[in-house]
Amino acid sequence: MAGFFHNKKILIIGGTGTIGQGLLKHILLENPAVVRIFSRDEHKQFELQQHMKDFTNIRYLIGDVRDSDRVLRAMRDIDYVFHVAAMKHVPFCEYNPFEAVQTNIIGTQNVIQASISAGVKKTIFTSTDKAIAPTNTYGASKLMAERLIASAQYNSGSHGTVFAAVRFGNVMGSRGSVIPLFINQIQKNRQISITDPTMTRFMMTQQQATSLTIKAMELANGGEIFVLKMPVLKLDDLANAVIELAAPKFGIDPSEVQIKAIGLRTGEKMFEELMTEIEAKDAIEQEDMFVIVNPLLDKATTHTLKKKAEPHSYSSHEQMPISKKEVISMVEEFLSDYTIYKG
Repeated sequence: MAGFFHNKKILIIGGTGTIGQGLLKHILLENPAVVRIFSRDEHKQFELQQHMKDFTNIRYLIGDVRDSDRVLRAMRDIDYVFHVAAMKHVPFCEYNPFEAVQTNIIGTQNVIQASISAGVKKTIFTSTDKAIAPTNTYGASKLMAERLIASAQYNSGSHGTVFAAVRFGNVMGSRGSVIPLFINQIQKNRQISITDPTMTRFMMTQQQATSLTIKAMELANGGEIFVLKMPVLKLDDLANAVIELAAPKFGIDPSEVQIKAIGLRTGEKMFEELMTEIEAKDAIEQEDMFVIVNPLLDKATTHTLKKKAEPHSYSSHEQMPISKKEVISMVEEFLSDYTIYKG
């Protein structure tokens, strides 16, 4: 049975990143006509091309999401677009705020305009839990990008392009994520630096992030935000799990590795939110996710499993963290794949 992407043309903006590569590998299983990988990182493009050299239906496009003309040229004749490019490192966004604005806000508007002009069927934007009550430039820029996506849906006129967003927590193994950092610190210093041991975070695997984004593409009717139900971890439990599992791989006794608390970085919060109480009033709860329906667009009736979400926020402070055993299991699964090509 042909899949959703069979014989379709797909563009992945930011396709050399962790999520982009996950999407690429999934889409290729469905035999698309072509997948265009768009990013500004020439070296990552080369690495991915070498790794995927047996596939003849991948095209590699160098370009920047800030360049509206280049984005439009990349989108010609495309059916589906995944916009996963972003400036996402909190400290770098804090110290270079307008760079974050140009990539995360103006870049997203470029994607919207190109999608409408090119007659794309659907465009999915990836957002973050940091967009909820943002305390940093990164979160604020992603919140603004979410608003642009929502606005695009009811201002697209007769063009018919469907726009929607997905909201992620922290993705294990993504560039700049904490587990690879911990592993590097164990190897070099036998010491892990954490902000605060009681800090909580939503955590998801690359496979979960990929599956959510694919499902959002398939289900989107227009203007929704898809939020995966994901586990909450205490940072202290995560650090100890990485030490227990990773240290022996480098011939290091876990008892020799220290954990040092260094305090919150600029713009960081002790906990994150994936959905506000106000948003929950317009949300549909499914088994594995929430679908926040745009109140300006009456699309709710077309979604299956029409159970209304409970009217409360979805916060890592209010959710029960998973057990240390479950944290170890998640990290163990991640480490089993850590040596394979990640880009």
